[in-house]
Amino acid sequence: MPKVSRETASHVEDMGVMESRSEELGGYIVEFSAFREDADATPLFKGLPDDRCQSPHWGYVLKGKLTFKYADRDETYEAGDAYYGPPGHIPVVTAGTEIVEFSPAEEYRRTLEVLAGNLAAAQGS
Repeated sequence: MPKVSRETASHVEDMGVMESRSEELGGYIVEFSAFREDADATPLFKGLPDDRCQSPHWGYVLKGKLTFKYADRDETYEAGDAYYGPPGHIPVVTAGTEIVEFSPAEEYRRTLEVLAGNLAAAQGS
């Protein structure tokens, strides 16, 4: 049976504010994220429908606090909480937060393409 851990994930990205380690398993991306600083991802979602994440996520907060901002509400998850975040959210995270998240690979890749472009543009300016 395929498996992955934070230590064995083959895709590692250090984006300064956070480190992400991920692997695809059975059509889902399993991602381990650790945030060094407070982060509001609002600018990274520009260009997506409603300027919000278009992928659903299932996850677990290991440490810290994660908030998903929706058009009509905020939902906050803290250490020990399992969560489901449907499409249409923007993540806001506090420094020191660690999460493990499961996302459908196709939907998440489409969202990540836009995020990567926005991140590159922000770093280039």
